[in-house]
Amino acid sequence: MNWQGLANQVIKGNELTDAEAMAILTSDDDELLPILDGAFTIRRHYFGRKVKLNMIINAKSGYCPENCGYCAQSRDSTAPIDKYPFITKEQILEGARRAHENKIGTYCIVASGRGPTTKDVRVVSEAVEEIKEKYGLKVCACLGILKEEQAAKLKAAGVDRYNHNLNTSERHHEFITTSHTYDDRVGTVETAKRNGLSPCSGAIVGMKETKEDVIDIARSLRVLDADSIPVNFLHAIDGTKLEGTNELNPRYCLKVLALFRYINPTKEIRISGGREVNLRSLQPLGLYAANSIFVGDYLTTEGQEDNSDFRMLEDLGFEIELTEKQAELV
Repeated sequence: MNWQGLANQVIKGNELTDAEAMAILTSDDDELLPILDGAFTIRRHYFGRKVKLNMIINAKSGYCPENCGYCAQSRDSTAPIDKYPFITKEQILEGARRAHENKIGTYCIVASGRGPTTKDVRVVSEAVEEIKEKYGLKVCACLGILKEEQAAKLKAAGVDRYNHNLNTSERHHEFITTSHTYDDRVGTVETAKRNGLSPCSGAIVGMKETKEDVIDIARSLRVLDADSIPVNFLHAIDGTKLEGTNELNPRYCLKVLALFRYINPTKEIRISGGREVNLRSLQPLGLYAANSIFVGDYLTTEGQEDNSDFRMLEDLGFEIELTEKQAELV
């Protein structure tokens, strides 16, 4: 396969065929660097050498009525995690301060549960109004299934983006969860879009899906027109349905990131949960396909130390993309 030629065709607006997409995932490891070189050609064309940084605050942990098989916060999980109700506005603001000091461009407010209560939306909205005034951060909310009036209120408060991951292909969805449908997830992303929120939706790879499922989810996110696409790699947690699952290796993870770049060339591809345990020493190579990472800890698992991420970006010669207010203060 001529990967550079394929990358140039993608830049011209051509979509990958199913055979080309499968060729990426099934390629011999000797082809890995040429595949990544093609992915970087696409990434550089649209984003240069810039990297977006994101940070999560877990605003509500546990107590979730959903039965997602990958999640330590699920009603069926026996994993020993911290559980607490929705945090205060002050705690959200403190997280935003830390994000600002660490040059994080997007601050992600995430809460467990099927969907937010009226009080949850009010707390987030009040916090976001102050975050915008003080720090000018881009704010992404991830609060579950969203109603129209809730989406409108979040938008009015200054929330920029709403995350609700499709997670896997439509046909594999019921293996992962039965407490809500694939269409529920698609509907929430569409609700966010209708109310002017930038759609963020992604995938979790390594949940016993097929390679066809991985291709399908990458294509579904293209059709959904998600502006930001988090690509998570399963970090199987003891006490969850997927406990003990270990199907990934770093080279395959890099091929997955490349696939998402070839299929969604103009979108923010974000290396998300599980990168440390799945990409391991090959993490830097992931940024030749992706243009965004999370810094710090995730919801119930730890990330690597912040200084390791910043050193990695410096060693790669990549540039951190700052918000307007952050750029003014440099």
